[in-house]
Amino acid sequence: METLTGGSLTDHIALHNLSRILVGIVILSYIATLLPKRIAILGSTGSIGVNALDVIDHLGPDYQVAALSGHSQSKKLLEQIARYKPKSVAVTDPSAFAQIRKELPSPGPELYADMAEMVRRDDIDLVLAAVVGAAGLPAVFAAVETGKILALANKESLVVAGSILIPLARRHNVPILPVDSEHSAIFQAMQCGQPREIKRLILTASGGPFRNAPADKIENATLADALKHPTWQMGSKITIDSATMFNKGLELIEACWLFDLPPEQIDIVIHPESVVHSMVEFNDGNVLAQLSPPDMRTPIQYALTYPERRPSNSRKLDLTQPFSLNFHPPDPERFPALDIARDVARRGGTLGAVMNAANESAVSIFTSGKIPFGMISRAVSHTIARHAVQASPSLDDLMEADRWARKTAEAFIREN
Repeated sequence: METLTGGSLTDHIALHNLSRILVGIVILSYIATLLPKRIAILGSTGSIGVNALDVIDHLGPDYQVAALSGHSQSKKLLEQIARYKPKSVAVTDPSAFAQIRKELPSPGPELYADMAEMVRRDDIDLVLAAVVGAAGLPAVFAAVETGKILALANKESLVVAGSILIPLARRHNVPILPVDSEHSAIFQAMQCGQPREIKRLILTASGGPFRNAPADKIENATLADALKHPTWQMGSKITIDSATMFNKGLELIEACWLFDLPPEQIDIVIHPESVVHSMVEFNDGNVLAQLSPPDMRTPIQYALTYPERRPSNSRKLDLTQPFSLNFHPPDPERFPALDIARDVARRGGTLGAVMNAANESAVSIFTSGKIPFGMISRAVSHTIARHAVQASPSLDDLMEADRWARKTAEAFIREN
């Protein structure tokens, strides 16, 4: 049977049904724009988490704290729960979990011992992953697998498992929005051109507390020395990584995965003022940079509101006042972490997991006061040299490499 306008009745019914589906999608999409964005903050008691909550306070009712997670700072987490009233909370330290469960109001949020399980909830739209180290990896994978927008401040996720995480995000059509100030700067500058037009990325580094220190002072630096960062206020692990410059090495590897570039197209420069957060050089010679005072609220807000820009409560540059910007190359002799990380980025495979795990172990032992500062880089270098690289690892392979590297680094430190 043919209709007067051509085509079968079945075709017209199918077209009508398709039209209804498309109209429904448009209506649901419009409704979604009217609802608040429901945000899970993983690592809410850390410096990134605290700044993120401040940003959400500033942004107002369009942004809602749906979930929080912490490790051992139970008092601080309980204060956040009382203020923001999230629907779910994850606590990963057993003793803190028991304390919070005892003190939670009733009715209160649903309590989880596992961040990944909480992240899979349907009442979360965006996950801000700000847990330091490989501990945040399972929750990051859970966010991607369940189609959440991922605002990533956990660089270790890509360093350890970028070869798995990036393809997974593409399959699930999940955007990964960088929260690190350097990668946010690159992401913003890249909006001005096409990926094929990029000649190189330039990551800026403050140089940490030892940027002008002689090698012998760096070798025997104390924990107090390492924690005296000249421009940023961060957690102890990240601050120590900044002092060794492993933080910048991790960021180099992260940039390779985020922006699909080889390490040969990524340079690192020391920029003591921490105003230029990174740069992109295009093939026509133009270099585009993002500038702002050192304030993590700036990249956090850009990730939460992207692709919108909204007025922020972060510090602003006063370009009417005189100031200078300085850049110089890092010294690989005093900061061997940079060459170690570049070699890891080139070779790939399980080496990212090995470097990250060895560094985490060495930093933990340094923090306890048992080794000199210079031992951190030597332990990481030794562990990498002992490792038999797997070129195309599974997630289980990466986790086994992580465990092996921790044991190997700790053994090296005991023996030396």
